[in-house]
Amino acid sequence: MKVAVLGAAGGIGQALALLLKTQLPAGSKLSLYDIAPVTPGVAVDLSHIPTAVEVKGFAGEDPTPALEGADVVLISAGVARKPGMDRSDLFNINAGIVRNLIEKVAVVCPKALVGVITNPVNTTVAIAAEVLKKAGVYDKNRLFGVTTLDVIRSETFIAEAKGLNVEDVKLNVIGGHSGVTILPLLSQIEGVTFSDEEVASLTHRIQNAGTEVVEAKAGGGSATLSMGQAAFRFCMSLVRGLQGEANVVECAYVDGGSEHAEFFAQPVLLGKNGVEKVLPYGEISEFETNARDGMLDTLKGDIQLGIDFVK
Repeated sequence: MKVAVLGAAGGIGQALALLLKTQLPAGSKLSLYDIAPVTPGVAVDLSHIPTAVEVKGFAGEDPTPALEGADVVLISAGVARKPGMDRSDLFNINAGIVRNLIEKVAVVCPKALVGVITNPVNTTVAIAAEVLKKAGVYDKNRLFGVTTLDVIRSETFIAEAKGLNVEDVKLNVIGGHSGVTILPLLSQIEGVTFSDEEVASLTHRIQNAGTEVVEAKAGGGSATLSMGQAAFRFCMSLVRGLQGEANVVECAYVDGGSEHAEFFAQPVLLGKNGVEKVLPYGEISEFETNARDGMLDTLKGDIQLGIDFVK
């Protein structure tokens, strides 16, 4: 496998690259790109770790050398949230960055599986899709918004709240990747019951967990280490699917024919072509139904913003 990380010198990119260097299958190649001149140094630093994964770093304006032959491309490039900012405040800077990188992906490795991490994901994935459509290489099964951070936060917070082994907590998180568009399906967790107050409180905490980190870092950035772990988990699932492993399922924000919005996060079966099948997210509670229906105007607005940006 060849995995390219775009935005590799940033906090998420470096955490993600470290995990990939230690865990990708032997013989894999890890390609790191960032506009920052430090990127080749990050690659050299990682290359001293004794695993059978080759690392190369690329810096400058053009990511082409990093993208050549990539099976998976992960995009974490962009600016981070600061206190008082929400993900939409990042739009004007990050939208242009994602557009420019995807234009290169469309030319250099149009068959790669692309995971977009750069916020606001609800919008940047729509931007990526429009750019790929313009280039005539759009395949909806190969483009993903990485929402795994919402899943791992949910697993962590629920295990803490209920005194569970976190390994035993499995749930779907549907919708999008900001605020009210993040909907953890707490009603589906087996063997656990929540009061109405617990459901409201946990849902709110999961939806606002990014702000929790931004405020705790006191102006020093947003979630990088947990996002690096989330992106790593999603990347490894893409790799396992590409290698033909059966029953690899993750929640992701995709163009999957949802009745709710053009892009919608729900469980997908991963395989050699990316999304092999979009899976139903199952029965949901009245609280979850109302929350899902209540998010749709926001989600559709986020998506339209991305479409309009490219057009």
